[in-house]
Amino acid sequence: MGRVEGKIAIVTGGGTGIGRAAATRLVEEGAKLIIAEFNSETGQAAADDLGKDAAFIQHDVRDEASWQSLMAAVAREHGRPDILINNAGILATTINQTLAETEMDEWRAIQAVNVEGVFLGCKYGVAAMTADSGRKKGGAGGGAIVNMSSMAGLIGTPIAVAYGASKGAVRQLTKSVAIDCARKGLGIRCNSVHPGIIRTEMGDAVMDLGGGDPAPKWAASIRRIPMGEAGQAVDVANCILFLASDEARHVTGVELVVDGGITAI
Repeated sequence: MGRVEGKIAIVTGGGTGIGRAAATRLVEEGAKLIIAEFNSETGQAAADDLGKDAAFIQHDVRDEASWQSLMAAVAREHGRPDILINNAGILATTINQTLAETEMDEWRAIQAVNVEGVFLGCKYGVAAMTADSGRKKGGAGGGAIVNMSSMAGLIGTPIAVAYGASKGAVRQLTKSVAIDCARKGLGIRCNSVHPGIIRTEMGDAVMDLGGGDPAPKWAASIRRIPMGEAGQAVDVANCILFLASDEARHVTGVELVVDGGITAI
């Protein structure tokens, strides 16, 4: 207990899946949490379940004004944020995402959430973490940003070309933000997390790509995992917690892969 005691944390897309698991672990370890979620029903339900140390703010990661409003609300109600988890993301808007079948509307929709949303989060997250007016009394500034990428950002994804490209962009953006913050002496670390095959709603959606029965797709995917089983949302959440905590004080610009060994083959 207490690994992020007293820290102010924001989790985008914190209403379901890995985001909700990360939100839960952060609260369990002492954080004051803001769930920034587009879906008001799942976002409010998650905040209610987590109790007095969690609050919900409806938020659209694609919208710059929404980021400005979110950070203003956090500063007003809680002070300077210490942790930002850029978790919100989408896989697809159709069941077909091969090179030939991906339309520009789908490509742009995925990049808007997965890339532009993370870019805006980093931009306004860094600004909020370094704002003098928002610092707690006696606070020293600094903070931790964790960006949700994927093993799809490390390997080819011929059945999910737009998604894979978006997650590769998140990986590179993370490194650029990390070095920029380090060289400016801001005390802000920025790292990416790369889940593999995880039992979540998005994991189910991956198996639905291309249509057909998802059960044999799950079985075939699990056979690819050297450790022999799919991961759980909490497995990823624990890695997010580590990167957000002071235990990772000398870790920045890295990609933490949570895939049971797939990309090590």
